[in-house]
Amino acid sequence: MCGIVGLYLKNSKLEPQLGSLLSKMLATMTDRGPDSAGFAVYGSDSHGVKLTLRGPGQAALRKAISGVEEALALTFEKTERDTHTVISVPAEGEERIRAWLKDEAPSVDVVSAGRRMEIYKEVGLPAAVAERFDLAGMTGTHGIGHTRMATESAVTTNGAHPFSTGIDECLVHNGSLSNHNDMRRRLEREGLTFATKNDTEVAAGYLSWRMREGASLQQALESSLSDLDGFFTFVVGTETGFAVVRDPIACKPAVMAETDDYVAFGSEYRALVGLPGIASARVFEPEPAKVYAWERH
Repeated sequence: MCGIVGLYLKNSKLEPQLGSLLSKMLATMTDRGPDSAGFAVYGSDSHGVKLTLRGPGQAALRKAISGVEEALALTFEKTERDTHTVISVPAEGEERIRAWLKDEAPSVDVVSAGRRMEIYKEVGLPAAVAERFDLAGMTGTHGIGHTRMATESAVTTNGAHPFSTGIDECLVHNGSLSNHNDMRRRLEREGLTFATKNDTEVAAGYLSWRMREGASLQQALESSLSDLDGFFTFVVGTETGFAVVRDPIACKPAVMAETDDYVAFGSEYRALVGLPGIASARVFEPEPAKVYAWERH
């Protein structure tokens, strides 16, 4: 049993409130997932690539970042947030930076990469995780979040959602996949790598692979309904959009609300009650095996 929230803003005037609204939604889902929490926020464009790094502490992160700057003769813009630091890097330097960190700073993980996306996650109560990273102070166009109750694996930061296996792509998941090991092996043959044994990381990798092969987000999610076995609700973020899909049985709870200003998702309606204009929103349960997607063009 986990909790999912998502908020996609249609009205740019609400963008300064994105983090504040999302943090309240996340905290409301605490009793669905008190073990760990995480969120992705789509904010300003870096005009390169933003790498979100996670380490055992800021001292280790500073040492690693200083080392890679010196080794590669680069200087990064940095934003420090608790156990994470976001560095803005030139797109052409991303692979060299990843390779250096893997070899020289193995205690530092690359949580995500994107022009606009930043991902933060940690073990702990959702409200505490949101506060540690100052989610309430973040701005942007859309974001998704997850509260985890680990039932099939250890409570670790690596096991927390969202998972990201592509530029500006991430996914949160409530449910369980039964064929994730077979799918992981298939995707590894396609060149993907995975940092955990979590089935959600496989789902994220599957979507990245399908979109890398030319599918749209809508098409990738439609394909997941036949290629991924199990019961699941996926909420997905990309640089330009936000999407939701439930498996054909749809046994996991889900509710959505839409107004002229936003689209919101929650595992339960109470996650949505604090949103502006919710009293006049179109509130509905997403249908089984149907993809709901909103994107900017």
